Parts: sequence; structure tokens; C-alpha cells
Amino acid sequence: MELKAGLSAIITGGASGIGKALTLALAQKGIFVTIIDYSEDRGKEVASLAEKENAKFHSKLDFPSATFIKCDVTKGEELAAAFRTHVSTYGGLDICISCAGINNPVPFYNDQTDGSRTWRHTLNVDLLAVIDSTRLAIQTMQAAKKPGVIINLGSASGLYPMYADPIYSCSKGGVVLFTRSLAPYKKEGIRINVLCPEFVLTDLALKVDSRMIEKMGGYVSMETLVKGAFELITDETRAGACLWITNRRGMEYWPTPMEEAKYMVRPYRLREKLQAISNSSVQLPESFEKIIVHTLSHKFRSATSIVQTPLRLPIKSDHVLVKIIYAGVNASDVNFSSGRYFSGNSKEIESRLPFNAGFEAVGLIAAVGDSVRHLKVGSPAAIMTFGGYSEFTMVPSKHILPVARPDPEVVAMLTSGLTASIALEKAAQMDHGKIVLVTAAAGGTGQFAVQLAKLAGNTVIATCGGKDKANLLKELGVDRVIDYKAEDIKTVLKKEFPKGVDIIYESVGGQMFDLCLNALAIYGRLVVIGMISQYQGEHGWKPLNYTGVCEKLLAKSQTLAGFFLNHYTHLWQQHLDRLIQLYTMGKLKVLIDPKRFLGLHSVADAVEHLHSGKSVGKVVVCIDPSYSSQSSKLCILASRTKLVSYYVTCAH
Repeated sequence: MELKAGLSAIITGGASGIGKALTLALAQKGIFVTIIDYSEDRGKEVASLAEKENAKFHSKLDFPSATFIKCDVTKGEELAAAFRTHVSTYGGLDICISCAGINNPVPFYNDQTDGSRTWRHTLNVDLLAVIDSTRLAIQTMQAAKKPGVIINLGSASGLYPMYADPIYSCSKGGVVLFTRSLAPYKKEGIRINVLCPEFVLTDLALKVDSRMIEKMGGYVSMETLVKGAFELITDETRAGACLWITNRRGMEYWPTPMEEAKYMVRPYRLREKLQAISNSSVQLPESFEKIIVHTLSHKFRSATSIVQTPLRLPIKSDHVLVKIIYAGVNASDVNFSSGRYFSGNSKEIESRLPFNAGFEAVGLIAAVGDSVRHLKVGSPAAIMTFGGYSEFTMVPSKHILPVARPDPEVVAMLTSGLTASIALEKAAQMDHGKIVLVTAAAGGTGQFAVQLAKLAGNTVIATCGGKDKANLLKELGVDRVIDYKAEDIKTVLKKEFPKGVDIIYESVGGQMFDLCLNALAIYGRLVVIGMISQYQGEHGWKPLNYTGVCEKLLAKSQTLAGFFLNHYTHLWQQHLDRLIQLYTMGKLKVLIDPKRFLGLHSVADAVEHLHSGKSVGKVVVCIDPSYSSQSSKLCILASRTKLVSYYVTCAH
């Protein structure tokens, strides 16, 4: 909603404090206001000030541009009458702001009464009256069949406990969740949001111990609060939103999308839309093609070959046969083809030859064993086991990850997305308010790391090579992109982040690792998820010596953590569901490299493309192009995102 002259607003509790500030700020935009408050002297004074502001926009009106109505907001009839007066005066209602509030006059711990004049009255004013005002505003807007915005004043004490006044904290917590639960009204054009500042200099806040105020960074300015309220009014995407304002952290929405995804469940209708492509049987051939590693080498092309193998039926009782549609390409494919992920000496590893290649894929369940009851033929599934570079693969049923659709975006969420999601949570122990650096940020896993760090409320730095990659990272919300082809990473970090970086998500290795370790802040955590620069040397992956690491970690109480996804299999489904939830909500973007790779014969090309440094986002191979026409992409559900999605289409 654009704040423009001629709109009308109701502000309860508008005679003082925050209500007064918002009333005058609206009047300065030429908006007609009705002030509802119990204090007559103060209310009339604010109405007079508002009329003076409105006079700059309106002249020769036959009605007052600002009205004061004395009202006890806990009395439903008085409040309803005040709303009727506003509508009869201004012809409708565009904005309603509920600011009326008090603190508990007697500490709950000392109150020996029945609470009728203490905590019960506080709840009536701070919670029930807000509910009543919201109800009346909704009914008024519905009757006029016009869009409108309702802002309820919560408090930071509604987001975390306020031990000095549990009743106030209870009422504001109720306001927060009540308001957030009204998000569905957006369908009717009515947006309802809640504003949660920490202490603002008001009569209410003056009763709080000044030492507490000081520890919390001082009073939040009225200017900042008004800015936040206006953002909630004007931003059409905000419905059921909770804006938390502090001096320590600025303005941020609570909960973060990462936190929200932990408890959100897809609505039933959305689940219906995300059903399997087909419940029909998948055609089973007599034989199929797959890629095997026949020679141990870091040169993927020479280490592998495509072979024809018979499809053996029936399958084992506890296994599932999956028809692969899309497979993901990973930097570590060359480590796998050289035998790096197997234990034992060289002879023991060579004895495993030949073995299947590919880590991850999505497709359709083609057949199930006799003892498998929870999976159905035709259902989409993801796998993260060896054998992804194959037209069909057989896996134990426990390794099946049910998904909504067998789309390339889901492939990206497997090794790449899960590595970022789990590593940041478990190894980096990421919370909010930190400075987070992601190296190789425009790659398959980097794209997820920067977004998840940003969604968690952090300042994000990203490194990449090239202008196009830098622009993409900016569109993903990165605060500072360092293009190493145009800037020196070390110089930028030292100049712009002199205190160091709190969390580093590192996947390059070599000189980049040294640079990152030197840039780590006191108590910082550096998480190593790979070292792609070391995978493709003349003789393959050779470990490097990083001298002085222990001394550096000790000097600054830092943590160096390694992360290997296979150690966290118990978290895969949980984090995959969370990533898909964020994606379908439009809060997570998935970049698929635009270069097309069709069929098993293109896998070696795809691996080399990834290691060329030219890839952007996740590199995906379409194993069976014929299925692409049937797959209406998940990105349709995320079409409200501003970024033009990079997408691999396998259409002929």
C-alpha cells in the first residue's frame, strides 16, 4: 500500500508514546487519522497537531482531518462505536494500528489479589483489546471490499521472556502469534502484521531499570520505529509478518525463514499439487546402461566407461529399483574415480574394480521388493548412493528419500544443498548476527550456503571468479561479493572486515584455505567441506601441509572443523524437507547451470565442465530426456522469486 494523502487510519493508544509518533507520521503524509485513547487532554493535543500537518495537503474540508475519540479499549461497545464514527467521517478504513498498552501495575510475584485491577486488566488492554480492534478493522475493511493494512504493536518481550513482567510478556507474545496466524487474510486483500521493538523512550519504558536499557544498546529511536511500521504497511509481500527492531541488530523479521522451515508443514492443497508424476508402471527393459569405474584415476573420462548390463528380476525383497531421470555432478567425482573414498591399500582398492559411478540422482520407483510396503511404483525418489550415473539402479529401500518431483532442482538440494544446510548447522553452529564467508560461492553448494546464512540473519561475504557470477550472487542477497578476478580477497577482507570473519564455509583449499584461516576472527569457526583446487593436479589429489595451523587456532580460540556428508545420513531427510519447504515458499532460489548435458555419454563432459571453473550453480545431467516433457517444474511454485532461474531443460 502506498502511503498517500487521502487515506484514513485509526490509531488506538494514539495520544502518547509510540501511538502519538505514528499518528503524526501518518498525518505528515496527508492521511486522515482517528485517535482512540482514554487520555482526553493528550488525545485532543495530538489531534490538533495532526490537523496542522494535514493542512499542508488538504484545504477547505467539510470534516476534520484528525479526530479524537475518548474510549476505554477494553469496553467492546465503546470501541465498536469509535470505529463506526471513523467510517462515517472518512468513508472507510485503510490502516488500523493498535498501540494501546500498559504494564502490570503490581509485580506478578507480589500480587496477592484476584488480578481484576492488575494482571487481568493488563491482559484486557494489551491482548484482548488488540484482538477486538483487529476484529473490528477486518470487518470494516471486508464491508468496504477494499484492501487494508492492520499493524499490531507487539514487543521484543513477546519474542523472549521478560522476567520482570511476565504478564506483559505473556500479552505481547499472544499479540505476536495472534497476528502471525492471521496471514491468510492476505487472500482478501487485508494484510495484518506485528511490530516488535525493544525499549523505546516512552512513559512505559521509563519504568524499566536504566541499567537494563543500557545493556540492550539504549532506546530504539522513534524514527527507526516509524520506518519499520511504514515498511510493514507499504511492503505488499508482508502478511502475518513480525518485524523485530533492536539497536543491537537493527530491523529483522522473526522468525527467520530457516527457523520457520523447521516447523512449517505444507498445506494439504500444496501436497496435492506435488503428487507423483504418474502412478502407472515404469517400463522395465531387459538391459540398461550405466557408467563404471574400470581404472583408478583422477581423470574421470579415462577412468570410466559406459557398459550394458542385464536387468535382473525379481529384485531383492528389501530393495527398490529406481529409474534415473536426473543425476548430479560433483567435484568429488574425480576423487571417487581415483578410489579416494575407499579404505585400504592400493591393491585392496583396486580389487573393488569395476564399481558404479555417481553419487546422487532423482527418478521414479520402477519396482519394489516383496517386503517393501511404504514405497509405491511410480513415486518420485531421490538417492544418494553409488550408482547415480545409470539408467536404472537398485538400492536398499532404507536409502530412498521420498521427494515431491524428480526435478533437477531436487538434485541440487541433495549433495550440494544438504552439505550446506547440515554443515552450517552442525559444524559451523551458525546462529544469527555473524559475519559469514563462503568461498566458491557461485557453485553447486556455495549458492545454498550464502542463502541459508542470509536467511539466518547474518552478514554474508562471497568469493567467486567473474562478473556474471558476482552479479548472480548479488541477486541471491550476498552483502559483499569479492570477484577475485577484479579484487584481491586478502586486501578486501583486511580493510572491510578488520575484526575478522566469524564463520567460513570453505571448499577451495590450497592458498584459499590459508587466506581464510588468517581472516578468521577470535572464536571463529572454519568449516572445510572440500578442496576443489587440489583435486585435479598432475598426479591427482595430494594432501598439502598447512604449517602453523595449531598455533593460529590456539592464539584466537578458533575452531577448524571438517565436514563429510556421509557421517550425517540420519539428518538427510529432515534437511531435504526443510530445503524444499524454503524453495516452495519462495525463500530459497536454486541455480542450475545453463549448459545442457543429455544422456550418460555427456557425464564426462559435465564433470570436466564443473572443474573448468566456468560452471554457475549446480551441474546436472539429464539421464532420460524423454521424461522432461512430463515434469512440470518445482520452480513454478517459486515463480514469485525475482531471480530468473537457471534451468536445464532436456527437451529435444
